[in-house]
This record gives sequence, C-alpha cells and structure tokens, in this order.
Amino acid sequence: MTVASAALLLFLILDPLGNIPVFLSLLRTLPPRRQRVVLVRELLIALGVLFAFLWGGKYALELMHLRQESVSIAGGIVLFLIGIRMIFPPPEGLMGEIPDGEPFIVPMAIPLIAGPSGMAAVMLMGSNEPGRLGEWSVALLIAWAGTATILFFATVLYRFLGKRVLTAIERLMGMLLVAISVQMFLDGLSAYLR
Repeated sequence: MTVASAALLLFLILDPLGNIPVFLSLLRTLPPRRQRVVLVRELLIALGVLFAFLWGGKYALELMHLRQESVSIAGGIVLFLIGIRMIFPPPEGLMGEIPDGEPFIVPMAIPLIAGPSGMAAVMLMGSNEPGRLGEWSVALLIAWAGTATILFFATVLYRFLGKRVLTAIERLMGMLLVAISVQMFLDGLSAYLR
C-alpha cells in the first residue's frame, strides 16, 4: 500500500462528506466563532486519538494477546457495518442519537471522525508494517487535512451541493467502504488460514 492509497482509504473511513449534516446540526446552536473553536478542538482530539492508535496499536495488540489477523477481520466487520449504515442510514442518523449542548469529544471527535473503523485501520497499518510508521503518519495527516478542510467549509458545501448530492456521495463512499471491508476481512482470513 502506498502513502496515497493509505491516505485515500483513511479519508474514506473518516467520511467528512457524510459527517457534514451531523456536524451542522450539532453546531447550529453555537455562535459562528464558537463553532470554529469547537470544530478545531474536536479535529485535534480525533487526530491525537488516531495517532495514539497508529503508534501504540502494536503494543496494545501484544498486551491483549491479539493477532493481526483478528484485528484485520474485526476491522473488516466494523467497516462493513459502517459502510452498510452509510448506504442505508437509519432514521436516527449514522451514529445514533446525538446529545444536546456543546459537543466535547463525543460524538464529534469520537466516533464521527475517529471511529472504530478508523482506529482499527491505523492500528492495522502500524502493526502490519511498523517500519513504515512515518509514511502512515503522513497518510493520516493528509486524510485528516482533507477531512478538516471539508468540515470547515461544511456550510458552503451544504448550500452548494445540497442534501441530495451529499447523500449520494455518502452512499457511494459507503459502497467503497463495503468493498474495502470485504477485502480486509478476506486478507485477515487468508492470513489466519495460512
């Protein structure tokens, strides 16, 4: 996997376009300046969590006596479920009920940006090829920067593209995630059977 393909995979998993309506609804009660502060804070928290899983994932796996194959299979299953929810969203939204008030860590940073599939993906990258942690860090930064840019212009994008186009893009990303998740599952299964 190249840095570009890893960044694209992580960008799809972070799903900034799918998160636009949720972020707008979470931040709508706050003044515009406070919205930007909260968004920056949540994006930085999510980045920190993803870096912790990227750099510390191998040690967490060793501590819990988990094999990389099981993480690949579990990550594939979680990605599959999230992809299915992106294609067929439930009435309460992708991540379920959202609490009132100013969001802090939950639900914006975790699980909307740094969700279980993102954590599993970076943990898998870091544990499969620990010699390339620098490259995976660059890929994560590229994906995060793309996500941050889109979320900063969420209001403009929502007005320009409209709900219908954003929904279509989210469903397309869901289809791609389902395909990637099946491949992750099959890779983990074949590695286990070997």
